Amino acid sequence: MSVSPRSPAIFIGHGSPMNALDDNDYTRAWHDLGQTLARPKAILMVSAHWMTRGVAVTAMPRPRTIHDFGGFPQALFDIQYPAAGDPALAARVADLLAPMTVVQDQQWGLDHGTWSVLVKMYPQADVPVVQLSLDLSQPAAWHFELGRQLSVLRDEGVMLMASGNVVHNLRRMSSEVRAYDWAQRFNDTMRAAILEQDWDKLVHYEQFGNDASLAVPTNEHFLPVLYVLGSKRPDERVTVFAEGMELGAISMMSVAVS
Repeated sequence: MSVSPRSPAIFIGHGSPMNALDDNDYTRAWHDLGQTLARPKAILMVSAHWMTRGVAVTAMPRPRTIHDFGGFPQALFDIQYPAAGDPALAARVADLLAPMTVVQDQQWGLDHGTWSVLVKMYPQADVPVVQLSLDLSQPAAWHFELGRQLSVLRDEGVMLMASGNVVHNLRRMSSEVRAYDWAQRFNDTMRAAILEQDWDKLVHYEQFGNDASLAVPTNEHFLPVLYVLGSKRPDERVTVFAEGMELGAISMMSVAVS
């Protein structure tokens, strides 16, 4: 029996929902990635925008497109991303994480952390997508470990993806500043840790004091990258394939493990 090549693990710094409509360096990098990589059997996505207590996966055959934002043009609300779900993959996730309870969710769908990226990578919406929720009651090391537990899916043709931002402080955004000093320092520290595979620095990012407090005022946008890095195997490399700072306080860094 032939063995499928291992699928990559990808973290996307997704930024504004407007990236779903815009054509820029970031969205072109996402598009190029979708054109370059072997098409996965399915995608398991960890999005910053599905926060729960306990863990859930979308288990419906046809997840809805969620427009979980306000104040944007109607064209953004008009976007539909009709990718199929994959109930069998949702059940497989539950098996891999047992004895932890993984709720087989029938209500959520695909939020903008997922579809604003995938509409560029796979515009035909022809790859099934399952979302995994973020249990915010758990510490960073726990999320990293979940990435390790789920890494076996990559040997089964499933792409592990995560969507968030390593630096994400909406309250400090400014059109007058490309990058605040604290945002750039924290981003550069995390970038170096990723490339040096110093996972301890990432899991314990709070050790970087005020820079960390400002860059990660709430952790839901930071945690997704830990799933991707946790899934890395010893024979794989880590690359940064897109990066930049937006509005002073948003890092667009994206990372691939392959």
